[in-house]
Amino acid sequence: MGRRGTRDTGPDGAGEPEGVPGTELLADADRSDSWFLVVEGTPQSHVDLSDPSYLDFSYMRRIAHAADLVAPAGEPIDALHLGAGALTLARYVAHTRPGSRQRAVDVDAPLVEMVRRRLPWDRRAQLRVGIGDAREWIGARHADSADLVVSDVFAGARTPARLTSVEFYGEMARVLRPGGLLAVNIGDGHSLEHTRAQAATARAVLPHVALTAAPAILRGRRFGNLVLVAGHRPLPSEDLGRRAHRDPEMARLLEGGDLDRFVSGRAPVHDADAVDSPAPPDDVF
Repeated sequence: MGRRGTRDTGPDGAGEPEGVPGTELLADADRSDSWFLVVEGTPQSHVDLSDPSYLDFSYMRRIAHAADLVAPAGEPIDALHLGAGALTLARYVAHTRPGSRQRAVDVDAPLVEMVRRRLPWDRRAQLRVGIGDAREWIGARHADSADLVVSDVFAGARTPARLTSVEFYGEMARVLRPGGLLAVNIGDGHSLEHTRAQAATARAVLPHVALTAAPAILRGRRFGNLVLVAGHRPLPSEDLGRRAHRDPEMARLLEGGDLDRFVSGRAPVHDADAVDSPAPPDDVF
C-alpha cells in the first residue's frame, strides 16, 4: 500500500464487510475519512470521502492524468469504467468535472453494494454502476460514446486473459470517440513480457499508444503497476510526460521510438493465445 491502514474501523464500525468474504475496509491511519479497500489480500482502492480529488495510489494518479487531459479543465465528459472497485477515479472525475456522465461495471455484486452502502459517493454525480462481465458490458455500449474509457479489472491480483486481447481492445476502441483516451492499468514485473505484449496489442487496434510507470518498474526491478494510454488521435504526450515526471512517485513516459524498442518483436495477443496477467510476488503488498 505504501501507507498504513487499521483493521476493524470501517465507516460503520465493522471490519470485514458483511456478506463480502475476503474483502476488508481499512481506515487510513494517516488521513481522516479515508479508506483502503482490500480484496483477497490485494489493496484494490483508496478513497477519501471528504476530498475525492486526493488519489493515494500512484497508478491511479497516472490514470487521472489522462482524465485531466481528455478535455479542457472542468469540462464535463462521458466516461466508462471497467472494474468499479471503490469508484475512486469515477469520484475524481465527478469532482473535477461536474456534470460528467459516467457508467461503471463490476462483476462482484456484493462488493458494489457494500461500496454503495459504506463508501457512498456524491448523489449529485451522474454515475451509474452496473453488475456484469466487463467484456460483455463494453460490447453492448454504443460506438463513439465515450471520451474516456478506463480498464482496471483484476480477479484477485491478476487481469483475466479475455480482457487482454486484440478483440477486447477493439471493443474499447469502438466506443471511444475520435478525441477520446483509453487508460489501462497493467500489473507486471521482472521482464515485463506481459506489458510488452499488451502495448503491441493496443498498437494493433489504436494508432497512438504510450506507457507510463515508475523507472524501477520499467527496469524490471520491482513488480508494480504500469498505465497504458491510447487513442485514435495523437496523445497529449508532452503534458502526460510532464505530469508523470512531477508526480510524488516520479514516472517515465514511453512513446515513439522508446516504445518501439520496448515492444520490439512482440506480437499482439488474440483470444486464442491470451493468458492472465502475471501474479505478483507473495510479499509485494
